[in-house]
Amino acid sequence: MLPPSPGAVLLAALLAGAAQAAEPPPVPRCAATARFDLSAGSPEVAPEVCASADEPTAFVFDSRVAVGAVEFQPVGRLAHWALGEDGLSLYVIPRGDYLPGERVKVTVRFADGAAPASASFWLVGHAAKGTRKVEVFRQPRPPDVLKRERDEAQAEARQCQEDKARLLAEREEPGGLMGAAWLEGAGVVAFKQLFFLTEQPANALRLDKARSYSYTPTGETHPASLAVWLRLLNPGAEPWTMAGAVLEDSTGEEVALTVRQEAPIAASGAGAVLVGTEGAPEQLDCPCTLKLWEAAGPRTVTLGNVTFPDAPKAAP
Repeated sequence: MLPPSPGAVLLAALLAGAAQAAEPPPVPRCAATARFDLSAGSPEVAPEVCASADEPTAFVFDSRVAVGAVEFQPVGRLAHWALGEDGLSLYVIPRGDYLPGERVKVTVRFADGAAPASASFWLVGHAAKGTRKVEVFRQPRPPDVLKRERDEAQAEARQCQEDKARLLAEREEPGGLMGAAWLEGAGVVAFKQLFFLTEQPANALRLDKARSYSYTPTGETHPASLAVWLRLLNPGAEPWTMAGAVLEDSTGEEVALTVRQEAPIAASGAGAVLVGTEGAPEQLDCPCTLKLWEAAGPRTVTLGNVTFPDAPKAAP
């Protein structure tokens, strides 16, 4: 008896997984820009900043950092760091083997000797979404900065509400490739086998098979979308449950993905996962890199050379 094809497994995942998928474990949220106010004194607990392997994080200060007054504990976990010539910026890049959940404490001392004399931060490893910029204020912020931050916070809150409403609607009636609407004649699907994906040696799971899909709607009911189906092998001693995923194109642009997984991938077993997002293939500059991670722990999966079929044209 022949084993089921990837398309058959995908069909089962779309029909059953979309309706029955369990709520994924929460993933810590990492803002692209973080701000910390030290004007009232150094916080009792050092703030946490997300950091990803081989990706830079820039600290920007409103007071100069003293030369030779930057410390890291433990040492040796950064690939590179540099203090700006004016002492107002610090750039750090974690090593390529920096693990999710790993912590390095960064401490700086300021040149003017005023209070607070120093500041500390934790660089906390994240599988895919490190903070790009950290703004640190020792002086009271001017009104225009406070107004900008207020406007950004309000816009972010509105976006969160819109995303929540959209995700809830998708759980009721998922659209595009992450649901079953395309199987009912609502659009045209193209797919391709992915034979030449590259795997990182540190990957927690091994790749067995892969397909990518593009969906073109024939009407306006559902948006165009992309998806990647993967069959993965778990050589570890613990089950593996996907908590999140991002797709990074060749320009460094990252796209958060919706994830579907019917059941954890058992230890020494195999299982399928499905990730996808709205958008057409031409919106991404691929080949792309796909990153998957658990809710906690260092077991991640990074796959390179991900491509998608050209968006097909609907039949007249």
